[in-house]
Amino acid sequence: MKRKARILLVDDDVSLLKLLGLRLKSEGFTVETAASGAEALAWLEQERPDLVLSDLRMDGMDGLALFDRIQRQHVGLPVVIMTAHGSITDAVSATRSGVFGFLTKPIDKEALRKTINEALAVSLPAMADDWQQRIMTRSPIMIALLEQARRMAPLDISVMLTGPSGSGKALMAQALHEASPRQEYPFMVLNCGAMTEQLLESELFGHVKGAFAGATSDHPGVFLAAKGGSLLLEEVGELTPRLQSKLLQALAQQEVRPLGATQSSATDVRVLSSTNKDLVTAMEQGEFREDLFYRLNVVNLNLPSLRERAEDIPLLARHALEQLKTRQSTQVTGFSPEALSMLAAAEWPGNVRQLLNVVEQAVAMASAPVIAPQLLEGILAGADDQFPTFNEARAEFERLYLHKVLRMTEGNVSQAAGLAGRNRTDFYKLLGRHGIEAGTYKEKRAPKS
Repeated sequence: MKRKARILLVDDDVSLLKLLGLRLKSEGFTVETAASGAEALAWLEQERPDLVLSDLRMDGMDGLALFDRIQRQHVGLPVVIMTAHGSITDAVSATRSGVFGFLTKPIDKEALRKTINEALAVSLPAMADDWQQRIMTRSPIMIALLEQARRMAPLDISVMLTGPSGSGKALMAQALHEASPRQEYPFMVLNCGAMTEQLLESELFGHVKGAFAGATSDHPGVFLAAKGGSLLLEEVGELTPRLQSKLLQALAQQEVRPLGATQSSATDVRVLSSTNKDLVTAMEQGEFREDLFYRLNVVNLNLPSLRERAEDIPLLARHALEQLKTRQSTQVTGFSPEALSMLAAAEWPGNVRQLLNVVEQAVAMASAPVIAPQLLEGILAGADDQFPTFNEARAEFERLYLHKVLRMTEGNVSQAAGLAGRNRTDFYKLLGRHGIEAGTYKEKRAPKS
């Protein structure tokens, strides 16, 4: 089901706000309203709409002042200005400053529809298939990563997803599948670190009846079950050497032979993989095949930790609460501002997965409609007991440091290596160890005018 476009409507005329809101809802949009620029900015701190439609003349903060704040804090969000005091001067001023469109009251229905559709075509280029609807973000880092994923999705190549545990690698893999030509076929997930070697081999490649003790019927395995679609191999770094060899053979020959079978079967599946293990170090130590690594890691998408996308924390917490409200009966309606501030300030070593768990605990324990900071304090104190090991802490520091120097040098590896006090060869090894591509930072530079 396709998501409705969300419009934030801002006007200090409450009656017109209600009337125009009803008109937009009848057109099929989700509409949020704010009676002032300050109220609109407060709402934007928690959510990101697809378009802002604002009055020009308002008490306190006018439409252009609101646009200026939005342009600085929410890059790329289109704003359309309305006014009953329309003039050539107003229109030129608004459009030169970067406002997407300018409408004069009384609002013409066709002009309104045309302007909104044109603005949404800019802000929602992928809305037609809604491939990324499960990934809630307004983080520039995540938006850039999603754009990279959108470009990779139609290409039938292997993608490796790296990043800390709980950062959302499975969701990104599903988004890649949804944006690909394979979206009408199965998307299957197999955790390579959650079972014995024999059972994992059976789950991967299948078996025939009697292939081993307990095999009482044929089993196709995920390579054949996902035919035409996508297969995500989670924790691929946990594969044993023998299964690494067998997986490499299956990928190279595009066929598998189930355990106990006499003939092989052709496969047709796009393989995605994920890991939070340092596979470059594993290769150097002879624990992971280099040829398999490069076959799986044709493209690497490295997901940030939740701290690196801290602006998403209130958004994710509120979305998690809404999801819980649809699945279970609860009196909880929201978070207090202090509670949201506490969530935003937390460290989140377990990343998005940990945040979702904390919200679920808070909803289960809440005795009032609004979640208070005192409740979260106890839950977060318990979460802090899960202290990272020295190696985990060092790896996280290295990863954050590398991202920082690449941002500072806009992806220039020579300059970044100089800042880090390393030669280029060592610096490239560090990037490979953490699955980081310097080129993604070069793409973020604004084009010259």
